[in-house]
Amino acid sequence: MFFNFDLRPIFSQIYFYFLPLVFFLFFINFRTNILTNLFFLSKSTKIPRSYPIIGSYFSIKSNKNRRIQWTSDIVLRTPTLTFTLRRPFGHRHIFTGNSSNVQHILKNHFHNYQKGYLGKETLKDLLGNGIFNADGEIWKYQRKLASHEFNSKSLRKFVEKVVNVELCDRLIPILTMAAASKKCVLDMQDLLQRFAFDNICMVAYGYDPAYLLPSFPEAKFANAFEEVVRISSERFNSFAPFIWKLKRILNVGSEKKLKFCATQIREMAKEIIKEKKEKKSLLTNSSGDDLLSRFLISSEQYQDEEFIIDIVISFILAGRDTTSAALTWFFWLIFKNPNVEKEILEEIAKSSNEPSKYDEVKDMPYTHASLCESMRFFPPVPVDTKEAMQDDILPDGTFVKRGTRISYHPYAMGRAEAIWGKDWQTFRPERWLEKDVRTGNWRFVPKDPFVYPVFQAGPRVCLGKEMAFLQMKKVVAGVLRRFRVVPVVEKGEEEPVLIAYLTTRMKGGFLVRIEQRTN
Repeated sequence: MFFNFDLRPIFSQIYFYFLPLVFFLFFINFRTNILTNLFFLSKSTKIPRSYPIIGSYFSIKSNKNRRIQWTSDIVLRTPTLTFTLRRPFGHRHIFTGNSSNVQHILKNHFHNYQKGYLGKETLKDLLGNGIFNADGEIWKYQRKLASHEFNSKSLRKFVEKVVNVELCDRLIPILTMAAASKKCVLDMQDLLQRFAFDNICMVAYGYDPAYLLPSFPEAKFANAFEEVVRISSERFNSFAPFIWKLKRILNVGSEKKLKFCATQIREMAKEIIKEKKEKKSLLTNSSGDDLLSRFLISSEQYQDEEFIIDIVISFILAGRDTTSAALTWFFWLIFKNPNVEKEILEEIAKSSNEPSKYDEVKDMPYTHASLCESMRFFPPVPVDTKEAMQDDILPDGTFVKRGTRISYHPYAMGRAEAIWGKDWQTFRPERWLEKDVRTGNWRFVPKDPFVYPVFQAGPRVCLGKEMAFLQMKKVVAGVLRRFRVVPVVEKGEEEPVLIAYLTTRMKGGFLVRIEQRTN
């Protein structure tokens, strides 16, 4: 059916009110450096100067390639670890690294701080109403169902099996070949992303994209995810969301690409679901392994195809880059701290020669602490954003107006002297440990989740936290017991540059040489 609806008056209003300002801003971009020197310090850690209509556009534009570091610097220079950034068109965005505020947002006033309209719209094309893009009753229902599955021992065993196969049959052989060719340089970040993508697809769908192979194949499913994540990140960081929304209406540019890739992902998901439904024996078997099989088996309510797709794609997005990001920065920091690497190697040596059982990697407190310390510096999700449903006042006195976006900042919190002490710059896993007086062995002591919200906290705390640690410790043990991971660093080259889409990454990848251990 076609509607006789004329869009021309709407577009004429857009052109009349907004396009002159857009042209003005694009023209100003050519003169950003001049204006920076004349009117403000864009890289200053002071709260950026704000102007009528355009807010702090100049500062935002000037720091677009280092927004995480920039907002972190400002947070850490403010007395309450909180500041308000004024975006164009009167929009305010609060950033906080104050643990009392974080607890207020994620727990005490959880009902008031939700994904919100803009947050849900940004990821709607990919996630629909999946658990990571839902609020209210829809979220509660999915959370309850997912919690049941994630707490099952059988799923944990399946995850362990998948990790072992991917590690032993794919990652280790590639590293072995690289070690044999001393001139070979690998992008460890790419390897770990491929490893994580194969893993999460197997856990979520029981589908093996075979993305981690010696030939480093292109995978349509993985590439589509990469594009959707990149463009969605650009949406989040857009100074004027109406621009990408207009592009979406017109189906042009990046929005056309996003629509195409999101459709690819969902169509592939439909094919996988169709195949599983056709296997009648699966539906009568109460021991399905992957999440999709479990959802299809456990409840008739899961027969809604779009509902299933939303949930499972949400878990792929959550597991796709988080563990690979954490491990990438971990291997860099371990290289920079050989004393820590030595302690980890001693702990690995004490474990079984075939560390394949869950309990054996669970009892690696020093490695566990080292991973936590690594994520303190480089959390996989450096900033997370909510929207206030009603007016509120944060514990530090900051007023929050209804509709305001508010972001808690794990990246900044990991660098806060007020939280971690004067030695916060030191990579020290011991800050997470204490000696057991009976055995003399290390014992891991977790931090307050509102001080260290790397896995969120409160009702939305990450369901896959324990499985993520299982996967990461298996990779650390499997790789470090056999190899040294040596970054390829040119003379005068600075440390890796952090960039962020929805998760943190190293700009240009993590180039390394692999050396076989001799003892």
